[in-house]
Amino acid sequence: MEQKFSCLDSVAVVLPSLNPDHRFKAVVDGLIEAGFRHIVAVDDGSDEAHKHWFDALRESPVCHVLVHEVNLGKGRALKDAFTFVRSELPELRGVVTIDGDGQHLLGDIIACGERMLAEEDKVVMGCRDFSHPDVPPRSVAGNRFTSAMFRLIYGIRITDTQTGLRAIPAQYLERFADIEGERFEYETNMLLQMERMGIAFVEQPIATVYDKEEYSSHYNAVKDSWRIFKIMAKARFGKR
Repeated sequence: MEQKFSCLDSVAVVLPSLNPDHRFKAVVDGLIEAGFRHIVAVDDGSDEAHKHWFDALRESPVCHVLVHEVNLGKGRALKDAFTFVRSELPELRGVVTIDGDGQHLLGDIIACGERMLAEEDKVVMGCRDFSHPDVPPRSVAGNRFTSAMFRLIYGIRITDTQTGLRAIPAQYLERFADIEGERFEYETNMLLQMERMGIAFVEQPIATVYDKEEYSSHYNAVKDSWRIFKIMAKARFGKR
């Protein structure tokens, strides 16, 4: 009889964070209450005023906390988490990467994990619906531009180029830990290298959640889209 796996006990949730707040705690509490047995949080150089959020995680037997003494970037945090899972949790079947600001709903995290277990050899991208009327126009414009660039330059069709919700099978973690990029460029490089490595992905529809205050102060459609375009151009026309 074929063994059935659940993402709750066979997948690690990877959560990098810098100076987290109450939303980080709510995300982790939700994961624990749902039954996830492996949560890997990365303290990416948080200051002393925010260390207590990670200290609280250490009290849970299902949480592992990795620490960067200084901020090294989201890419390095993800890659260190991948290496940790391969080394310390080799029995797991993959990871789900999420953000700690509450943008990824618990049901969507589980859905991506279960989809990965069902697909077995494909990366699952949690993709937001940018046609929804509640999506800020700047976000729609930025994503349409970067999606068009992925399609035109690389032939990659993806509807959400900046999603941080990704479910990755365990057999790819070693290769993904070697992909170039220490900060936010890493997630773009991951998409480009997947195409070169012949690793397929599928899209899993997820809810579109925005913190209006946070979004207004941090998101710049032109700057963020240009940053992604430069990464793509360097990968396409620069040295390989």
